[in-house]
Amino acid sequence: MATAVSVPEVVTAEVVTSSTSTNPVNLTSSAQAKVKEIMATQDPLPAGLRIGVVGGGCSGFQYSMSFENAQGMMDKVVRFEDLKVFVDATSAMYLNGCVVDYVETLEAAGFKFENPQVKSTCGCGSSFSV
Repeated sequence: MATAVSVPEVVTAEVVTSSTSTNPVNLTSSAQAKVKEIMATQDPLPAGLRIGVVGGGCSGFQYSMSFENAQGMMDKVVRFEDLKVFVDATSAMYLNGCVVDYVETLEAAGFKFENPQVKSTCGCGSSFSV
């Protein structure tokens, strides 16, 4: 019996404060929907989602996601219709071309990062190196 595998739809976005044509990060439609669902439960409603890279973990870097009430001075802003994603300039270097998806399986659910900049990941999958 063959199993159908669905490929996530990557929705392109408009980079507001970037001089490059490549988005630092793209969100699939399922990731956008989940972020909007979680944002709607926040009080007050955040201005957008911050995606970044921070030092730590077995391999040197980890992804971070948090809600923000305002854009930072050095942020690149990627718009996905009514959702704003903030990426600081340093993180943008490590995320360039990264696709964030939201995946639900029988075992777990969560955000998955597909990053072309990553050279290796740790055994537990929570950190990476470039």
